[in-house]
Parts: sequence; C-alpha cells; structure tokens
Amino acid sequence: MIVRDFNALNDTDRAVSDAQWTSVRMLLADDGMGFSFHITTLKAGSEHTFHYKHHFESVYCMSGTGRITDLATGETHEIRPGVMYALNLHDRHTLIADEDLVMACCFNPPVTGTEVHREDGSYAPAD
Repeated sequence: MIVRDFNALNDTDRAVSDAQWTSVRMLLADDGMGFSFHITTLKAGSEHTFHYKHHFESVYCMSGTGRITDLATGETHEIRPGVMYALNLHDRHTLIADEDLVMACCFNPPVTGTEVHREDGSYAPAD
C-alpha cells in the first residue's frame, strides 16, 4: 500500500513548478501503478498550450474556473469544480485559468517526475 500526504510533498522534489503552475506528483512511474497521479495548480490569469503526444491524460477540476480549447476543432469547454476532461486523442489544447485551478491529473504512461514541457507543449516519450 502506498500512502502519501499532499501537504508533506510540497517541499520535496515531487513538487515541480514554474511561474504559472505547480504540480505535486503523488504517484510516479517508479511506484509501479501503470499511471502517475498529480495535483496541479494553475495560477489565475495563466494560459497554457499543451500537446501530450506520447501520454494520455485525464483531469478532474477540484476548484477554480477556466476554459479548455481543443486546438484541432476550436471547441471550447468551461472548466469548473466537478468537470473532467480526458485527452484521449493526444489532443493539442489551450487551458486558461480564470481563477486558480486545482486539478487532479492522471498520466498514462506514468511520468517519472523529471519531465519538462518541450517547446511544442509535450513531454518526451516514456522510456
């Protein structure tokens, strides 16, 4: 059994951030679960374009509001507590945080914890 406290991970190498977001990686590839699980906070007023070409991601909004736009179709969806989205087609998307967004995220394959977004908004393929 794996038990971790989000609050205890905030000051460890499992908390990855830049000026616009923080991601606390609760589960990583080396945990052997087949997926990784993160709590990610996007700062109010921030805009992010991502394209996870090598990963599937599902995201559940726990708090805050924003919008996600599918860049292939132009379709925009409101994000608010209780809304989930899944990038089942490796969808290139833009996420805008109107308020601080706190999201629970799962990645498959799991991330290792050392990934950084590349210029195209993706992570490198898993090893």
